Amino acid sequence: MISELSVMQFTLPDRTMSAMEIFHFVREADCYPNTSIAYRILFTMPVTVASAKRSFSKLKLLKNYLRSVMSQERLNGLATLCIEKQLLDEIDIDSIIDDFACRNARRKF
Repeated sequence: MISELSVMQFTLPDRTMSAMEIFHFVREADCYPNTSIAYRILFTMPVTVASAKRSFSKLKLLKNYLRSVMSQERLNGLATLCIEKQLLDEIDIDSIIDDFACRNARRKF
């Protein structure tokens, strides 16, 4: 494998290439079998996304804790708030509270 990579380093074009372009070059050359296998393994390895994992983790916590007392619509809303916490932190909550208070003040009881 090391000798293949050493030889391949000198046969690659002088321009910058992406991993996929190098893989196509290796497959076309058909003289780097170990490198070809290594690239196929690299491309089939799963790529994890931390935010997606956090989303499901938060949803699982909410479902377990509040399953019996909450509708699906409210559960989805709370999950969205937990998942999109960065966006939520940027929102001016005081203006929302003032708007809510004004709307409720106009109601006649």
